[in-house]
Order: sequence, then structure tokens, then C-alpha cells
Amino acid sequence: MPPSDPVVLIVEDEADVAETYRLWLEDSYTVETAKNGDEGIEKLDESIDVVLLDRMMPGLSGDEVLEHIREEGIDCRVAMVTAVEPDFDILEMGFDAYLSKPVKSHELEETVANLLERSTYDTLLQEYYALVEKRATLEASKNTSELEDNEEYEQLRARLDDLREELSETLGGIEDDEDFISTLRNIDDN
Repeated sequence: MPPSDPVVLIVEDEADVAETYRLWLEDSYTVETAKNGDEGIEKLDESIDVVLLDRMMPGLSGDEVLEHIREEGIDCRVAMVTAVEPDFDILEMGFDAYLSKPVKSHELEETVANLLERSTYDTLLQEYYALVEKRATLEASKNTSELEDNEEYEQLRARLDDLREELSETLGGIEDDEDFISTLRNIDDN
């Protein structure tokens, strides 16, 4: 594939899972794989656009690889693709998307496409998308009382409200997240 194709790095300790993801994505992207966190860090550089990162691996965990990516300021989007049930600890993590295994091909393809699209937006918008993803992930896995009783979740909602207001002023009166995302996609299509 030509070097202009976006580059996706799959960091996954299960070889058959990594190979499946590679096969799903190779027609659209340049795909590299790493069998563990250490190898993933070795392969990380500015050529990588998206990292698909297993959270639980022997040795260096996906959480530690993610921390390395953010500390080093590597400019890529990161999707955690994991069997680990999300908990409130995700609020402190610097990922851009969270997929629970098992993942279907269309979910993975759509996530990579969305992350590449997001990488064109500015930092404020990237923060907004990441927080929307975290809120949706928690709302899908926690009940209402757990959410209402969690101070960090309430801070997340407040930050989303602030960001939505800031971004809405720029884009012209957007009411909710669905409307907001639809507006952004329409802008990209024009």
C-alpha cells in the first residue's frame, strides 16, 4: 500500500485476534501489529495514526502503553479494544474510544474511520469527542443510581456541558450530542 494510507497499529497479545483485526482493516489502511505492550511502544512513532490497544496483556499492560503514548505526546488516536468491563477508572484514561470484546468487523472499521476523522479536529473538539465516548461507555455499563452517586461522572457531565456550549457558539446553536455530531459530519462532507 502507498505510504499515504493512514497507519493503524494493533497491540494485541492474542495472535489470532490481531490477525483478524488486520484482515478486516488491511484493504483501507496500512496495518502494523505488535504482540505485546513493549513491542507496541517500540513501533510507536509519528507515522502511526490510530492504535487499537488491548487493555490486559502480559508484561506491559494496555493502560501503561496508553500512558506512554500520552506522556510522550505521540499524536495518534487510541481505541481500547478489550474484554475488561469498563469502570469509573476510564474517566482518568486518555483513550479516544473504548470497544468491548468481542468486536464485530463493522464496529472496528467504523471506530477507526471515526478516529481518523476526529484527528482533523482541534484539541477542544477532540476532548469533547473523548468525553462523549467515556460518558456513553459508562452509561452502557452502569445503572442510573451508580452514575448519579459518582462525583467524577457528574464532573464529566458538567465538562461536557461547558464544551458543548463553547463549541456550539462556534458552530451555531447545537442542542445535543447527536445534533452536534451530525453537524460536524455535514461540515466534513461539504
